[in-house]
Order: sequence, then C-alpha cells, then structure tokens
Amino acid sequence: MPDLGRAFLAAAARSPSACAIVDGDRRLTYAGWLDRIRRAVGGLDALGLRPGDHLVTSLRNRLEAATLHWACQLASVVITPVNWRATRDELGYVLRDADARALVYEPVSAGAVAGAAAGAGTGAGAGTAAGARSDRTFPRIALDGAPHATDSWERVFESEAAPAGPAPRATADDLSVMLYTSGTTGRGKGVPRRHRAEQAAALAHIAHHQYAFGESTLGVMPLYHTMGVRSLLSSAFLGGAFVCQPRFDAAKALDLIEAEGITSLYLVPTLFHDLLGHPEFSPERVASVRRVGFAGMPMTDALVRRVEEGFRPRLFVNHYGSSEVFTFTIDQQAARKPGSAGRAGLNQEVRVIRLGSTEPDEVVGSPGEEGQIAVRLDHDEAFDGYWRRPDADAKALRQGWYFTGDTGCQDDEGDLFVTGRVDDMIISGGENITPVEVENVLSLHPAVAEVAVAGLSDERWGQRVAAFVVRRAPVAEGALDEHCRASTLPAFKRPRAYAFVREIPKSPVGKVLRRQLVAGEYDPEP
Repeated sequence: MPDLGRAFLAAAARSPSACAIVDGDRRLTYAGWLDRIRRAVGGLDALGLRPGDHLVTSLRNRLEAATLHWACQLASVVITPVNWRATRDELGYVLRDADARALVYEPVSAGAVAGAAAGAGTGAGAGTAAGARSDRTFPRIALDGAPHATDSWERVFESEAAPAGPAPRATADDLSVMLYTSGTTGRGKGVPRRHRAEQAAALAHIAHHQYAFGESTLGVMPLYHTMGVRSLLSSAFLGGAFVCQPRFDAAKALDLIEAEGITSLYLVPTLFHDLLGHPEFSPERVASVRRVGFAGMPMTDALVRRVEEGFRPRLFVNHYGSSEVFTFTIDQQAARKPGSAGRAGLNQEVRVIRLGSTEPDEVVGSPGEEGQIAVRLDHDEAFDGYWRRPDADAKALRQGWYFTGDTGCQDDEGDLFVTGRVDDMIISGGENITPVEVENVLSLHPAVAEVAVAGLSDERWGQRVAAFVVRRAPVAEGALDEHCRASTLPAFKRPRAYAFVREIPKSPVGKVLRRQLVAGEYDPEP
C-alpha cells in the first residue's frame, strides 16, 4: 500500500482540472492545489522540520489547514492538529507531549498560544527530543496577522521564492497524523496513525458509504477529528471537492449545500439536528445530497426519522468507530432498524465482552445482554498504541483486541446496538441503566427537541435517573413521565428527576457532556 503523498499525486494526475477545494471565494483545481501543497512542503523544509517531526496546528477548517495536512504527508512530517478552542494549558500540554517542532495558528487561537509555547519542543516526561528548540526560537507561524508569532504564513508557506517540495518521502509504515482524544476523563491521549492505516481507513470509508468519483462533501467536521480527516482524504482519493466550513452554522451550511451541489454529508447527529431544525431548511434545498452518514454518537430514533424524511437519501449510514481504529461496524440502512450500528465493517470483527471482564474470549451469553464492545486490532486500519501512554495501552489493548469503553448488545440477527459508555452507565439499586435507552424513548415525545440522561447521586439508590430536556413546545414533567410509562421502558429506568434547559452541553464535535449535567453546569430555562 503506498503512502498518502503518492495517493494525492495520483489523484492530481487523474483529475488535474477538477475542483479540489472551496474556501469562501477561494477555489482551486487539483493542479492548482498541488502547487500550493508543494510550496508548503518547501516551507516545512525552511523551518527545519525533518521526517518524523511533529507539526502542531490550531486551525479551523480552511484552505491552509487542508493544505498543511497534505504537505505533511508529502514531507513525512506528522501533522498533529488540535482543537482551535483549546486553552493555553491544553495547547501547551500537546506541544510538550508531542515534542512539537513548530506551531501554525490563526487569530482565534492567539490567546492560548501566548502562554502555551513556553516549554514547547522540550519534550514530555520521557525527555527532550533531539534538536528541540527553546521557547525563544520555537517557530510560531501565524495566519491573518495573529499576534505572538515568529513568522507569517505568507512568508513561510507561500513565498514565490520558496522552492517547491520534492517527491514524497514517507513510506506506508511512517506516521501520518497524530490526533488527540477529547480527554473527557483527563488529559487527552495521542493517537498516532501510520500512512497505511490512514489509507486503509479512507478506502474503507469510501466503500462503506459507496462514494463515487467526483463526490463533493461539506468539510465542517474539524480536521482535528477523525471524521474530518476521513472526509478530506476520501474526497481527494475520488477527485471530489472538499467544501470548507470553518465553523458550523446551520444557515451557512444550507447555503453551501445548495450553492455547491454537495452530494454527501458525514456529520455528528447534533449537526443533522441543527440543519433540520433551521427555519430555512427544506428538502428542496438539500436535493443534491445523495448520501448521508453519521458517527461520533448514537442518533435518537426520532432524529433518524427526521433525517430520512428531510433528506430522502439514497444511502443512510450509521458509521460506528473511533480515532484509534476508525471503523467498527456499519449499517447502510440506518432507518431500517433505528438505533442499530449494524455489523462489522471491512476486515473487522466485533465482540461484546461481559461487563467487568478484561478477557476478549469472555463474551456475553445471549442476544440482548449488555457488555463492553471490543474490536480486532490486527488489520491495517488500526493504530499500534497510544503515544507514550503505557497505562492507556494496558487498559484498552488486550490480546490483539481494542476494548472501546462503549457498552452495547447484539440482537437476534447479530446487529449491534451501542448503548453508551462504560463510564456513563447509571447504576440504580444495583440495576444497570444506559442513558441512550431512556433518551430514545423521551426523544419520541413531540414536545421534546433534545434530551440527555445522566445519573445523579442518590443516598438510597446510589444513583437516580435524571433527564435534561430542551422543549420544542410546553410540556410538564408529569406528561413526560406518562409518556415513559406508556412505552416499553421498564419502571426502574424511568427518570426520577427532570430539568428543562436552554441547551444540552456538548463537546466541540457534538458529544453530550454528561459530567457537566451531573455537576449542574447547564443553563436552565427561566
């Protein structure tokens, strides 16, 4: 399997005049974009970056971010993107942990950059990397005149005097990218992925979503997230257009879909919810979209119905996976069996392990029994282990299997249902309750716009089920309780507390932050 740099060169040779990327009023063909990418390789060389070095970026989805991603593939530099909303401490941690050799950022991240570069390049606890720079000389390359920089994007990466980069330097076994997990339970973990793993994941993504040559996609899932990277790579492999949206806005997204004739959407459920809920949404405006896919978190039964009705897609894919492995399971007919994550993806095997077990052979005894989901690691799509985190490896990597930390069960037909996170499990009176099951029931009430369920501390029961509801129309707790009683939800799983909130707290990629709900960190309705 070739490296990613050669894969891009092949795409550019095959479709030189095709539209490759759109960013506002900036549009480039593959031939034009390749010229910029080669100049960016020359800029990496001018900074003194060598194969295997880490370049940290703090950028939104824009032309420069996508250009750097591909330039790093050609130069065999490990691109290490971080959330542009990261705090000074979070950014500083990544710079030290990754032994970063340079940082590229824009004004929105300048406040964090001001203090984060202190100690950058001096290595993490494992020691100083060879040739590490001091804070005084650590390169900080700014876009759009952002402060605290040592140089500008234009001078380093777009200078007419900068030589075009040479042929690809990476092999399939070299590192391509290092993503950081969200760190919801502590410091984020580095997930280094090799060229072969990235290429295998992109090809599987194309197959699972049945993308065609020339497919255009909305590039709104951030490039520090595996979904964003997958969209970027797959669109290039197929000579399609990656239409940048630096920050999600439902109205702007609808405009881009309509104006650019976007054919595929790969988003977290939250963004589908926002698109469908926007007053300017109509099926006619999104008529060009033929394929929709979601990942990152389960989609409620009610939202599945709304997506099916609003987009009328030819293919509606539930894609379940992670940064570490990417694809676990696929269901290409998500509306057929709402809640189902389907069955194992290409080259994959999935097991449901008894809760509390660390042995991959200790699978649950029967359909419907809940356990921890585990997937195989011995294939090209998977990573090799976390960056400098033997503790995390010991917890998640066992005898060639990746223990995902997700809970789930399989039905009589072998379809997998993801029910939540092991850490999110509510234990009330000795009974295990998964938030997703309760959320699915409440989401079907017509007055409920959004709902999240979490466990609150209870002296008698250990935890009690609490529902946090964004109302679409006036509704009282009693009516919601009656709705639950009339459903198939067992009595012990019914919410014992309700809170009506303005919005559900979420991570930058749309995952519900249950810990904030438990801590009372939400905005209640007046």
